[in-house]
Amino acid sequence: MDLFEYQGKGFLGSFGVPVPAGKVATDADEAVAAAEELGFPAAVKAQVRVGGRGKAGGVRVAADAGEARAAAEAILGMDISGHLVERVWVEAAAEIAAEHYVSFTLDRAARAHLGLLSARGGVDIEAVAAEDPGAVARLHIDPVEGLTTDGCRGWIAAAGLSGPGARDLIELLGRLWVAYSEGDAELVEVNPLVVTAAGSLVALDAKVTLDDSAAYRHPDWDRYAATQEGDERERAARARGLQYVGLDGSVGIIANGAGLAMSTLDVVAQVGGRPANFLDIGGGAKAEVMAAALELVNADPEVAAILVNIFGGITRGEEVARGIVEALERVEITSPIVVRLDGTNAAEGRAILAGHESARLRSRPTMVEAARTAVELAAAATGEPAGAPVA
Repeated sequence: MDLFEYQGKGFLGSFGVPVPAGKVATDADEAVAAAEELGFPAAVKAQVRVGGRGKAGGVRVAADAGEARAAAEAILGMDISGHLVERVWVEAAAEIAAEHYVSFTLDRAARAHLGLLSARGGVDIEAVAAEDPGAVARLHIDPVEGLTTDGCRGWIAAAGLSGPGARDLIELLGRLWVAYSEGDAELVEVNPLVVTAAGSLVALDAKVTLDDSAAYRHPDWDRYAATQEGDERERAARARGLQYVGLDGSVGIIANGAGLAMSTLDVVAQVGGRPANFLDIGGGAKAEVMAAALELVNADPEVAAILVNIFGGITRGEEVARGIVEALERVEITSPIVVRLDGTNAAEGRAILAGHESARLRSRPTMVEAARTAVELAAAATGEPAGAPVA
């Protein structure tokens, strides 16, 4: 879940990270009122989940109400890298003495958290790292030990930021770490982290990505979810508690287990088809879950055939088959369904499906055969070539 800047600043501020006061505005009148309340000069900043706002003209400083109005009118409705600006963030402009960069994220390859710190903030950090790798200090943080004061000291020294303000920086880095780790974030990035003319540290920007899987621990995240963009299918899946990613193909995919779902996508592609989605219904395949999954996939107008790939483990094959049959009685399906059922009591499950086979429901013994059949049915419905068979 990617947050807007104003949401990210609110999130960081709740953990004691110093952020500037500001207000959200959705029209020029609101922007002017906010600027007058906060004081001039004021910064008017486009709220989009993409970088490069400044270069695109999405960040402007206004010296008075007239300039604030002109800035808001120019920014609202702007297209920045395919993102429409529907709101701006207005805050009092800061007197900047220096700009730094800091971020925390997960380095999966190292199986550790990764902190990046640089004295050269306010610009594209990737460009800084490419131009001068030594300008970005990296710190791997053990997930159990966490960020330590000694680790911070060495990290700050490596970034060339040791000095009179190092103690304050250690404290701020600690608060950012808590926001990242205890706040269940996948990314916390502040660019720039500024030193003001008065010597204070302030997070002048905030890029925060929250871990959707931790949402159950944070009911207050509902306010963030309300502003999320994205695939309508994915929002519908979240409402049903399903793990879903929308794609652009014509073969709908339902599988139990993320690994099996990924393999199913690969096999569909191998036999010349294009998956319409990734959908993992979890370890079981009860009727209510299967009905919700079929309804979701069937609602996609681009889906011309549905491939259900289930490997029975704890859930036995005959239970899976009964769940599919019951689900078909509950949901009106317009696309043909191909089922591959394997694992515990698969033979019994296939026997149940055999008694209900029709043009709407077909069963195949292997993943490749099921994928090939689903691709052929989708091709027949869409007029697309069915692709070459897999040896």
